[in-house]
Amino acid sequence: MTERVQNWMDGYLRAWESNAPDDIRALFTEEAVYYTAPFREPWRGVDDIVTKWLERKDEPGYASFTWHQVGEDGDRVFIQGETVYSDTTFSNLWMLDFAADGRVASFTEWWMDQSA
Repeated sequence: MTERVQNWMDGYLRAWESNAPDDIRALFTEEAVYYTAPFREPWRGVDDIVTKWLERKDEPGYASFTWHQVGEDGDRVFIQGETVYSDTTFSNLWMLDFAADGRVASFTEWWMDQSA
């Protein structure tokens, strides 16, 4: 795993816990796209990402998240994660396309409810 990936994931976890707009904004390029499902219309631009993130936010401490990198191809990185809530657990697969400055230009997530 590269330092770039570790730094971004540290920032993601910080933003997830804080829900601070500046923490969220620091993760994404101005024109980033964020796909909440592979074929769903993405959130477009960092302002839209911040707004939609905060509309769906988890409260700090409500869930736990563990992750590891499963692949990398140039500026594209694949992360496998697990999000545990009190009533369900989700398996996650993320595809991150990094910009040269370490922020993400495209984020796509796939997730499955393990309790279903």
